[in-house]
Parts: sequence; C-alpha cells; structure tokens
Amino acid sequence: MCDFSTLSEDEKKLHRQKLLQCAENFGGKNFFLHLLEAIRETKPHPLTAKNREFTMDFGTISWNKSIFADKLQLLLRARTNEGKQDNLLPEKDAKNYKKVLNLVRALKPIVFHVKPARKEDGIGFFLQAFDVIDTDTTKLNPVFDALFFCSVEAVKSILNDTPRHAAHQSISSTDP
Repeated sequence: MCDFSTLSEDEKKLHRQKLLQCAENFGGKNFFLHLLEAIRETKPHPLTAKNREFTMDFGTISWNKSIFADKLQLLLRARTNEGKQDNLLPEKDAKNYKKVLNLVRALKPIVFHVKPARKEDGIGFFLQAFDVIDTDTTKLNPVFDALFFCSVEAVKSILNDTPRHAAHQSISSTDP
C-alpha cells in the first residue's frame, strides 16, 4: 500500500477514500499527519507498548492485546514479502509459513481504537491489522499499514492524490 504508484486507479481511489474518512474522523488531514509523525518518532515502536496505548497531543490509539517485539519483527518481515506476492501469508511449503499463520491468528482479533483528544475534533475510528480475503490469502489492512508503517510523505501523497478521471473532468469542464 505504501507504494501507491503500483496500485490500479480503483485501488488508489478506495485507499484514498478510506484514509480520508479516517483523517476526517480524527480531526482532519493535519491532525492525522501529526499522529503519523508522532508514531514514527516514538522508539521503541508504539505497537509494543506494554499498556497497549499510544498517546500524543492530538489523540490516542489503544488496543486490546499486547504485541511483543518478536511479533512486530515477524510482521515487518511478512509485510515486505506481501509487497512481492500480494499476500501476507507465504506459500504453505515455505519454512516460515506456520510462524506467519500463527502471527495472523494472534493479531487478527486485536481491535485498534484511534480517537482524537477533543470530541469536537472527530469521532475517531476502529480498525484491525489484517484483511482476511480467504483461507489462503491475508493482506495487511491498508489503514493499519499507513498508520504504523508507511512514510508520512507516502500517506500525505495518498491523501492529496487527485484521481486521473477527476482531474480530466475538471480540465475539460473549463473548456468552452
């Protein structure tokens, strides 16, 4: 998801709409981007917080189960492979298949609640780490990926992307 340029126009539109809705529910693009910057600057990674919460000036992310550093490292490796094979799960005969499958089983039930600091800024949103397509295909949820792993610049470009057909319509509508 972080390499937005490789997605089809329909996928770009869908991901952009999801991210825009999440940003709006968090108080707007700027607040959302500040949240991402705060997450990127935090060491160790916020997902490994023992209290299952990440707090910053503009809001809070909380979740219902601890995530250990070894699981996060495995998730990062699986995420890299997902970009190559369009599936978080490796082939069934791969050496790490069972580990990644167990990772998905462990993290799938976790629900993340992202809420702004002030109620008037938005209602917040909920998300999970994975989208299970079928028994053999699991993908990282694009919003989860954007929230915790993609560069802030990549997310910013997705939020500000103008779909090609919309750009063409606005240009052609100005012609006499």
